Amino acid sequence: MTDAVRTDHPPDICLLLRVHAEQRWLISKVIPVIRQLEQPDAVAADDHGAAVAYLEVLWLEAGLRAAETDTAAAKLDPDRNESSTLLSEKADRYHAAVRRLRHAVDRRVRNLTALTPEQPAPEPTGP
Repeated sequence: MTDAVRTDHPPDICLLLRVHAEQRWLISKVIPVIRQLEQPDAVAADDHGAAVAYLEVLWLEAGLRAAETDTAAAKLDPDRNESSTLLSEKADRYHAAVRRLRHAVDRRVRNLTALTPEQPAPEPTGP
């Protein structure tokens, strides 16, 4: 068994890598499921609940990825405005673009996973 090589990248490189990974996750995994659920007859009625549950799981994973991206963004030097590099500026812009994508996808996920009149809320259980 080989040990993985551990490399500490500069914060701007880490942010670029995290932002890229989050964007690819949203575009390749989450958005196709959203598009399928948004088409009226794309999912059979029997499979709709399972598809929504799958979307919820994907969205939870997307939230973890978003947290990792935001953590990488927070590690950028807060005083870099005076010594900002082209790479860190690009990382900031890319991060802003992915945050906008994240929020747009969030609205669509919320619309698809919201309780509908046909879906009553579960009864509370308690003593």
